Amino acid sequence: MALPDLIEIVPLAKPVRAEITVPGSKSITNRALILAALAEGETTLRGALWSEDTEVMTAALRDLGFQIEVEADPAEACNRTIRVVGLGGKIPRAGTASKPLELFVGNAGTAARFLAALVCLGDGVYRLRGVPRMHERPQAALFAALRELGYRVDSANDKLPATIFGRSSRGSEAPSGQSLLTSAATGRKCRVSVSESSQFASALILSAGQGGWQIEVTGANADELPYVEMTRELVKVFPKSGGEFQIEPDASSGSYFLAAEEFAPPSEFLEYSEQFGAEVETSIASSVKVNQWPKSGWQIDENFPHVILLGETYRLILQAKKSASLSVELPELAKKSFDTAIISRELDLGDSIMTAIVLSSAQLLACAVESNQFTGLGRLRVQECERVVALRTELTKCGAKVVEEGDTLTVYPSQLHGAEIETYNDHRMAMCFAVLGLKVPGIKLRNPSCVKKTFPNFFQKLAASPPNGLGVTILDARTREPLSHDDLFAH
Repeated sequence: MALPDLIEIVPLAKPVRAEITVPGSKSITNRALILAALAEGETTLRGALWSEDTEVMTAALRDLGFQIEVEADPAEACNRTIRVVGLGGKIPRAGTASKPLELFVGNAGTAARFLAALVCLGDGVYRLRGVPRMHERPQAALFAALRELGYRVDSANDKLPATIFGRSSRGSEAPSGQSLLTSAATGRKCRVSVSESSQFASALILSAGQGGWQIEVTGANADELPYVEMTRELVKVFPKSGGEFQIEPDASSGSYFLAAEEFAPPSEFLEYSEQFGAEVETSIASSVKVNQWPKSGWQIDENFPHVILLGETYRLILQAKKSASLSVELPELAKKSFDTAIISRELDLGDSIMTAIVLSSAQLLACAVESNQFTGLGRLRVQECERVVALRTELTKCGAKVVEEGDTLTVYPSQLHGAEIETYNDHRMAMCFAVLGLKVPGIKLRNPSCVKKTFPNFFQKLAASPPNGLGVTILDARTREPLSHDDLFAH
């Protein structure tokens, strides 16, 4: 049975002690798939996420002619062991100007951008397309950079669908009225703006070695973009001649469960004390851990547990420690209070900032006294949905006070109530508000199956008995019947 179109999360009624395993990082998995295809020989990817976005990438690489084997991972249902036979920069298949090779990217921004750069290494013509929302998402800066490198990219509006001509396309195949195909990639240097998406730079960096490209990244804080830095580090460490590569768990997926710990109630009871000869009040706190929490520094969201405690101060600590100008323990700085604690999407957190925003509607984060302010949210507007408006709208629906000014949301902890949440077919909206439902009665989620994009067994993890899950009851909101383990997998 599939997930119903409307579910209700029942708040936790008792403490939880759990150790959760989350699937592999989507960002690392899709980068690793591209790097494995570009390597020379067979690469085995372990702990790779298996969800809608990574399945789309795998299918597209197979359509390009790469040999890929996928095996189940006994340690995690939504991970796979993936073997890719790389060809050292050669793309096995291609289409022609009259019949381009079609590649479907769904609503996966990583697939759409990374494949656009990859196919430039091919010997033919390719057409990339996705779902309607993907056709609305920006591509212009990436296409401009590819054209600067000498490749031809045809698009009616610099978005998908787009037709891309690889380095050895034959000019004689150009239809009447079109310019000859540029196949030699006459320019080897390009500039790419990351003002709309850092994936544009990552796409170019992944294929730059085989393409012989020199990439200059421009835009605000271009050198501090965490996902671009992730890509650079992966290119450095990835096995170039085949081998094995371990993909670490997804920190943004883990953030939902760390936030759940904040919402789980303590257990208070009377216990006889021999020391005092009387019953005394005893409290047992909840404890939720994410197994193998990432520590590589590749995922900015690995900072989530520190940032919700300290806000921007944690970033300042890291910067000071790198420059050896500060030696201080985190608990000392945790005592510092702010009227408004600021957390930045550009500098402090990645996708897990959505978890922090929803969490802050119920309680103050980062030692703040009055409110939490979340800045640098511009890129959230052009992702799976217009996330800034979506967060403000749905939190307000629950009774939260949220102020939107430019690309900043200021959130004041409020007395919240239940509501029917529109998820906008956005996996992160569904998961964030599911966590809110652990505290606030009456949270109902429309289209919960959208979590299949990155975390198909998310609701199964919520509902599984501790220690492997949180033991949450999830209802079919229309029938009021509890959903079984099998019902909760998102297809």
